[in-house]
Amino acid sequence: MSSMLSKLAFWSDRDNLSGIGKGVAAFLVVLICLLSVLGIYWSSEPDAFDVVAVAKERAEVRGYLNNSKKLVVGYTTTSTLHTMVETLLDKPGGFISNDIMPPGVFMDNMPNWEFGVLVQARDLARALRKDFSRSQSQSTEDENLKVAEPQFNFDANSWALPSSEGEYRRGNKELLEYLDRLAKKEDQNVQFYARADNLRNWLADVETRLGSLSQRLSASVINVRENTDLAGEANAQQSTVNGEQQRVKTSWSKIDDVFYEARGASWALIHILKAIEVDFVFTLQDKNALVSLRQIIRELESTQSTVWSPIILNGSGFGVLANHSLVMASYISRAHSAMSDLRRLLEQG
Repeated sequence: MSSMLSKLAFWSDRDNLSGIGKGVAAFLVVLICLLSVLGIYWSSEPDAFDVVAVAKERAEVRGYLNNSKKLVVGYTTTSTLHTMVETLLDKPGGFISNDIMPPGVFMDNMPNWEFGVLVQARDLARALRKDFSRSQSQSTEDENLKVAEPQFNFDANSWALPSSEGEYRRGNKELLEYLDRLAKKEDQNVQFYARADNLRNWLADVETRLGSLSQRLSASVINVRENTDLAGEANAQQSTVNGEQQRVKTSWSKIDDVFYEARGASWALIHILKAIEVDFVFTLQDKNALVSLRQIIRELESTQSTVWSPIILNGSGFGVLANHSLVMASYISRAHSAMSDLRRLLEQG
């Protein structure tokens, strides 16, 4: 009798363990599905925004929009930088680059998109501090911008103590204080100088960024290049001697990373250039360069077309499959070339 009871107890325990195992398995399946759906939602890129409408709305809410509805010079560009950083922090999923929990920790496309935007935000913040807000090289730095610019350069992967989000929000707070002082007009110590030389300096930085992205995108397929590092100067030297030819190839694991970084950088540049068009309109018209700026914007807008493929394809140059990186490189290269022409126009007129 006792032997029979022991057998019944054994099978009962076995059934209970089997039921618990099935419950745990079902829970894990549901959890994975929920995290996958959440990851797809968080991977959605933010929509474009109207830089002028957002700037006017901010000025109106803060009581700085006069009856003529005209914004002070520099307000649109600075407001656009503030909105870009705000979008990085408040979009679905927030700032994902420093996540240590799923699904953010398993995502790579959106963090690279964020990095592309962040690099452009950092460059513009540096230009604001170094050029746009100063009349000459010996003028003093703006008290808010000299705090804001280092905040945007904080490590993007810091989760806590302090967090990346906290540092970027502090930078945005300083940027907003600069905006308020700029809009009041009573403070003669806060300025935004819409001059051709200031714009050229920022364009030179952007040009190098686009050039780098174009090369990295083009290297999605193996490419043999002539070494032009010292071209144009007979007595030029470099620290390490390279061969006459170089084989360049972006690692297969980095193909989609570079693609989404370029896509994020382009998204940011579209908004910044539209703001530049507003604040530098007279400078651009004087140099007959307004149409050149608009052409750059048009080229960059092509980079934001919907990607219908679930993955970034990396077909060979004229192969059967598409190569999304080469398509992106084409748009970036054309924008880079047009930006170089624009910079020369601003310099020569």
